[in-house]
This record gives sequence, structure tokens and C-alpha cells, in this order.
Amino acid sequence: MIAGDPRADNTDVYAFTSPDNPDTVTLVSNWIPFQEPNGGPNFYPFANDARYHIKIDADGNGKPDTTYTWEFTDHVRDDANQFLYNTSVVKSLDDETLNFRQTYSLTVTDSSGNTKTLLKDAPAAPSNVGKASMPDYASLRNQAVLPLPDGGQSFAGQASDPFFLDLRVFDLLYGGDLKETGHNTLAGYNVNTVAIQVPKKAVALKGDATRNPVIGVWSTTDRRGANVAGTGSKGAEDGKARDAQGAPDKGGEEGWRQVSRLGNPLVNEVVVPLKYKDAFNALSPDKDASVTPVVDKVKDPIVPKLIQNIYGVPAPATPRNDLVEIFLTGICKECGPIKADLNSQRLNADVDKAAVVPAEELRLNMSVAPAAKPNRLGVLGKDLAGFPNGRRLNDDVVDIELQALEGAAQTGKIVPALAAGDAVDVPYREPGDSFPYVALPNTAAVNQADSLHPDGGVGAGLGGLASGDGFPVVPVTAAAGGALLACAGAMALRRRRADQA
Repeated sequence: MIAGDPRADNTDVYAFTSPDNPDTVTLVSNWIPFQEPNGGPNFYPFANDARYHIKIDADGNGKPDTTYTWEFTDHVRDDANQFLYNTSVVKSLDDETLNFRQTYSLTVTDSSGNTKTLLKDAPAAPSNVGKASMPDYASLRNQAVLPLPDGGQSFAGQASDPFFLDLRVFDLLYGGDLKETGHNTLAGYNVNTVAIQVPKKAVALKGDATRNPVIGVWSTTDRRGANVAGTGSKGAEDGKARDAQGAPDKGGEEGWRQVSRLGNPLVNEVVVPLKYKDAFNALSPDKDASVTPVVDKVKDPIVPKLIQNIYGVPAPATPRNDLVEIFLTGICKECGPIKADLNSQRLNADVDKAAVVPAEELRLNMSVAPAAKPNRLGVLGKDLAGFPNGRRLNDDVVDIELQALEGAAQTGKIVPALAAGDAVDVPYREPGDSFPYVALPNTAAVNQADSLHPDGGVGAGLGGLASGDGFPVVPVTAAAGGALLACAGAMALRRRRADQA
């Protein structure tokens, strides 16, 4: 259902220690996939009848201990005599020429439900209409980066989509021809971004990031009065929405319902079967373990079977308890078969281990320092500051996850036949060096089809080039290295775009 509601559709979540301010953590979440830059006259505002959340679980119980919420309001200067987004050149977010603009409130809510307003009537950066209308869009972006009262920064606005992959893989894995890889099918598209940078103590258990450095992160969208097929505490065996007593769900406070959810990349898209996608989008992570059919697909995933059928690469033996650890528990020596301590909340000194439950979250150990030379393969490339220990904007999660699905987490060795992955190794536009890090939005048309070139499209968008840091894919053979590779294999699978029911 969420594929039909792009303004509520989460596309990606990122969580990383800020490379230029390592005492802080940066959380980024994107919505509205496949924004063609020339999408006027309305372009791409956030929904003003939705709530956008980034949630943090510090104690491992699958429930948010900290929730940041953005709510947007539309402002139109002249709706009776104008249809234009802007009426002339826009040099400032306050310009009269910006006919349509949005502001937002940002609140933070703790685990007891206490809410504090951090920003009110804060300006969001507009969609990038183009060079004639917004000749210095970078200046508009800078005006939308705002300080927070207790330290940190907030941003809301448009950005170039940082995710990179070849989506033609869904054409039955290129029809058995791996020479077809290498085209970044997200090149040139934009997304809407909310980002927040806060001191680590603001999200750590008991405010102590030294004793309790591990957090779990996910984002959600709520809509008021939405009709959802989700789940309450009774589980979702039939894919229907239920409350704690198993009765039909009537929605939460004032009828608000969760309609979209995203933690690890690709989970909803290629792990969760079609029947349960709506239920997953409506579910809180603390209920994940109750949905047996979804847990079963983590233990016995679909993708390796497809690859075996098409390319003859043997699927690893099941049950995949390594993937259960990566997806649902975080990685620690006592969590499962991966004997390494990396990013489970069980590693927090003050956690109540009896209360920790399996929950699908993007987990980050904030004590791992940013890498001086980040490797796109994250832990797989011996870079412990990368995916699956959180997720940076340059992390090649598709290649990392493909290797993990094919057994790299079990063997400690890369599967040679699939070593090149999808051959798309970097984002279309390189992320920035300072908050909010996401690249400025694109302005060129993505759709270039015409009568002479009916297939249209953009170029490969840097797909297939070597990683800018020059790091090779290194086989990990030592015992410790093998454990790290297993970590990296964080098979998180990311639900994205139109493949979601």
C-alpha cells in the first residue's frame, strides 16, 4: 500500500558518528522516491497531514526511548492569482518570490511520553526548481540548517538520492547475464530528507554514551485515519491489523497510524513476503519476533535460492542464524553464531538483558571512531565504522548484503562469482563533508527518452567505477577477520520503492 503514497514512503535510513564532529551522531531519513527534478509546477513538498519520525532504541527492548518528530505546514503567498511555486528568482527562504514554502516543528519525545519542542516554524529548504529560479541553491540549503537548543543541528529539504544500485536486478537478476550490471538507475533522482545531528548523550541509554554506546535506529511515518493492514501484539499471521487484544485496530492517539517503517536497507523489499509487507510497515520492532512467517524468511531467505536457480551459485545451508543475529539481535559474542562484539544493545553496560528482544533495527555502536579513509564495503572492507555498524551515505549496502546472503558471514570468504556485486559502487553525487552531508538536489531531467532514443535514461551515473578510496575487496581469512566479515555481512535488506505492497 505504501508504494501508492510516496510522501509517506520511507526510502532509506542512515546513522553514523559525525566525521567532522565525532562527539555527535547524525541520523538521516529520506522520503518520496524517484523525484524527477523537473516535476513542476507543484514539485515535492512534505505531507502536511503526516508525522515523520526518527526513533532510537537504547536498551534493546524494541521500543523507542527517543523519538524525533517533524510536522510540516504549508504556506502560500498568493493562491488566488498564481499557480507557480516561485514567481521570480529566489535568493532567500523569506523571499516574496517563493510563493510556496513549508515550515516545520521538531519535537523530541522520551520513553515516558514526555515531549519537548526543539524548533517551531522552522523553514524547510524548497525543491530545487532550477538555475533560473534558484541560481544559488546552496545558499538556500544553508539557510535551512538550524541549530538546536541543546546542541546539534536540524535540516529538512530536498537532496540528491544518496542510495545507489542497479534496480534492473528485479528483471529476474538480469536474465542470467551479469554483464548487464553497472547502471545506477537512481542517478539524477531526488528525495526529501530530514536530518538531525545531536550529542551522543542525547540518544544513549541513561545519557551515558561511554557506558552505553549502542543504539538501534529506524524511521516511521504516521497518517491520521489511515486504513492499514498492520499488527498489534497478537502478531500478524493473517496480515491484518489487530490491537493488543486481537480486535481490529482503530488507530492510536487521535487516530494516527503508522503506515511506513524502515530500519535496515532492503528488509521490506526482498526479505518480507508480499503478504506481510503492509503488516511490517505498521509494526513496532518489539513485535517483530511474533511474526513467524517473516522470521522464517530471515532464517531461510528467498534471494539465495533465486541466485542458485539462475546462476548456479549454491545457496548456503539453513537455518540462517547468522542473519537472525544481523537483522534482529545485533552482533555480539553471546547473541549467536557470529563470535564478535560489534553493535548489539547487549553490549551496553546498563542494559537489562532480560528485557532485550529480537527487533529489526539499524544498530550503531557510537564508540567506533569515524574512519580516516572510509571503505565503501564497511566492515567487509575492514572498516568498522561502516555498515552494518550503522550506515554511512557512501556505504555500498547492496554489495555488502549480497555477499552476506550468499554466505560470507558464515565462511569469512567473498563469493568469487558475485564479487563485483551490481557494479555500482558510489552515489550519483558525492555527499558533503559537513551536516547535513547529503548532496544538493539534481536539476537535470532524468527522462531523456525521445523519438530517436525511445529507451531514454541517463548515463551510468558513475556506476561500475572503483571506489574513490581505492580500497580493494579483501578476503578475510583470519578467525577475527572472518568474524568481522560476518558482521559486515549485515544482510539488512532494505524495503524500497515500488516493490513494496
